[in-house]
Formats: sequence, C-alpha cells, structure tokens
Amino acid sequence: MRLDVVTIFPEYLDPLDVSLVGKARARGQLDVHVHDLREWTYDRHNTVDDTPYGGGPGMVMKTDPWGEALDSALADGYESGAHGPVMVVPTPSGRPFTQELAVELAERPWLIFTPARYEGIDRRVMDEYATRMPVYEVSIGDYVLAGGEAAVLVITEAVARLLPGVLGNAASHQDDSFAPGDMANLLEGPVYTKPPEWRGRGIPEVLLSGHHGKIARWRRDEAFRRTARNRPDLIERCEASGFDKKDREILSVLGWTPTPDGRFWRRPPAVEE
Repeated sequence: MRLDVVTIFPEYLDPLDVSLVGKARARGQLDVHVHDLREWTYDRHNTVDDTPYGGGPGMVMKTDPWGEALDSALADGYESGAHGPVMVVPTPSGRPFTQELAVELAERPWLIFTPARYEGIDRRVMDEYATRMPVYEVSIGDYVLAGGEAAVLVITEAVARLLPGVLGNAASHQDDSFAPGDMANLLEGPVYTKPPEWRGRGIPEVLLSGHHGKIARWRRDEAFRRTARNRPDLIERCEASGFDKKDREILSVLGWTPTPDGRFWRRPPAVEE
C-alpha cells in the first residue's frame, strides 16, 4: 500500500516511523510519502489560508497550494506504478470511522490523506478531486481537533494492522472489538496473562480449564457484558436473528428482550413502590 500525506506539519507524522507501522515501512509493506503543503506556495510568508467568503471567524485553506500539492503527489505515485488512489479527508463533519471502514480502506492500494487546519479546506478542492478518484470524508469522533494529522495517525494505524503480514499473527484482529463477523457489534471482553495471581487477584477459572468451547463461550459472554455496559447502542441496532440461543440467553440475563420487529430493547429497571 502507498500512503501520501499532505500537511503543513510534516513532523507531526514522525510516529509513522515507529511500532507496527514503522516495521511495515521497513519491510516495504507500506510506502509512505509525507509532503509539506507550503512547498507549493509562492509568497514570502508561505501562505496557505485566507479569510472565508461570507465572513465569519477563522481562516480557510486555499485551493491553489492544495491543487498543486495533490497533482504532484498523484504524478509521483503514477510514475512509481501506483494505481487506484483514494483521497481520505479527516474532518469532524465526515462519516464515522469504523472498523468496517478500516477494512474497506485496507483493500485499497493507495491512500492520499489531506489533513486540514483552521476552518478546513476550500470545498472546491474535494469537489475537483472527486471527479478523479473516490473521496472519503472521515471523522474519528464527535469532537474537534486543532488539525487532521492526529486523525491520519489513527486511521493509518487501524488500516495498516489489517494488511497481510503486518501483524505477527494473522488471526490477531479477528476477535477485536468491531471485527467483521461475530464481533461486528461487540466490544472485546477482558484479557489476562501470567502470573495466575497478582496482589490477591486471580483469573477466571474457565481460562485455566483447557476447555476451548467453554473458554470461547465465556469470552463471548464477557463481550456481551462489556458491550451492554459501555455501548448499549451497539446491541440496540442488532438484529436478534444474528444471535444464537446462548447469545440470547446472556442478553436476557443482562436485561435485553427482542422486540416484535426482531431488534433488542432493554427492560427498564424495576421501580420500587
């Protein structure tokens, strides 16, 4: 996979040299190019922003530097043999970044990130490049950052770990929270390692049993418990038919009952008279 990032703070992307992403780069699994947007400015102040049309506070990033920077990145990529570029625009007004979207992006051979600052990038930039490639406007959460570089790091790490050969164990991500399949709408439960006792605290006996079926069931039950506690909205959006008998039993214990339309709702707590 090739990654291009256009930014006014190239040093913000230094973490892409460490951990799994750094190792993937060293092995040639990930080809990362970070471009300084100011290289495509021509005034003495290297200006990349201007006041917004219509008035209002803040500044808007200008079209010309972005257009020239993106054209340059695209030309370099095509010359290097890359194909199928996708533009990823980190923005709080974008679609939510999910594990499902991470999987979708991991199947793309070339991602071009455009992390903005100030009030964002002139809309015409996205509209222009949407005629040349898919444009994903993506939000990593319901909050606003000073810039999109942190979001680039988040998205890159989530995507890169899904690439073949990046994780030491290819099955490592199959039981992750939100992983496609059985964990699509669940949070991963608690995990334990040695020693078996620490500061008077043991681990669940089932994990020492060696009974793989019981262990798998315990882990799934714990996933339901954590999801019901921390993210009940995930269960509310599920189809009851997607859960087996044991799943429905643990959900019942946790206070969830399927509705006539096949979804789940939670019983309200009993009210003392």
